[in-house]
Amino acid sequence: MINPVNHGSSEAAIATYKVEPYVVAADVYAVAPHVGRGGWSWYTGSAGWMYRLIVESLLGLRLEGNKLHLTPCLPKRWQEFKIHYRYRETMYHIAVTQTPADAVHREAMYMTVDGVERLDKIIPLIDDHLNHEVELRVMALPPSYLRKKLPARVDRYHWPIPVNIQPPSRANIKAVI
Repeated sequence: MINPVNHGSSEAAIATYKVEPYVVAADVYAVAPHVGRGGWSWYTGSAGWMYRLIVESLLGLRLEGNKLHLTPCLPKRWQEFKIHYRYRETMYHIAVTQTPADAVHREAMYMTVDGVERLDKIIPLIDDHLNHEVELRVMALPPSYLRKKLPARVDRYHWPIPVNIQPPSRANIKAVI
């Protein structure tokens, strides 16, 4: 996959690539004098799949009717991110933090919606025209625990890979990473 982020890592790379480092280009030229230059930027097919990969698999956002599931699959170095999710005329401000697991907090995720713990880890979506605060705390398990305790179908970041993904609809999503 052509990852545009790799082409924006330095001033020299940006000067060579010459297209937006935050969108997917259909190709990168390999013939002089344009070696390394991106072409056909904003290639919607690839960009759409990359958007789904980030929103659904990395950030873990999945809409199911009037319920929002959030199962992030984060690299260890990510400490937090925020999503501002609009459901019709109602805003849900979601803050996700990742902390190391300890002896007291063994559960993988802890969620509150408007200060009330959600044991089912589901955000109920209600169109009440109010702002709602969601906090999700994800416990980063140590590598030794992963090797011994989790099933084989686990990605390299430490959480089972989400399956049966449906695209979010009627959603405005902003992720601050």
